[in-house]
Amino acid sequence: MLSRKAEDYLEAILNTAEAKGYTRVKDITQALDVKPSSVVEMLKRLNDSGHVIYKKYEGVRLTPKGKAVATIVKDRHETLRAFLEIIKVPLALADKDACIMEHELDSKTIEQVKCLVNFVKSAPDYPQWLEHFEIFCATGVHPCGEEKRKKIGSSRKPKHN
Repeated sequence: MLSRKAEDYLEAILNTAEAKGYTRVKDITQALDVKPSSVVEMLKRLNDSGHVIYKKYEGVRLTPKGKAVATIVKDRHETLRAFLEIIKVPLALADKDACIMEHELDSKTIEQVKCLVNFVKSAPDYPQWLEHFEIFCATGVHPCGEEKRKKIGSSRKPKHN
């Protein structure tokens, strides 16, 4: 079982390799905001565990084992970030919180969140309930609340004999 930190390194390596075609210590240092010495230390551990191939001055590559882990972590991150964006969490905060949550939530929970994200994104039109949610976030009042109260009130009028 890898630590959260190790998973973050694998994800950073994958993201950088996908963007640039290669990954160097400097890229990981920038992506994770850590010191080069910390990166080298983690790369040696990941190399020893068979997750990466690291050679000094040549950069780092994910092994199939490392890529499998990195892909899962990246998918979890993207799913959680998309969910947080749907519920109007600011982008930078959504990205930061997704990074924390990706390591903590059970895989079944992630799958349900992914289903919800896919459901919302595949809706033919912008869902009305999502517009209502935005209004609720801004005002603290459900936009259908007044309508419901009126309907309930009219159905509860006392009967005259």
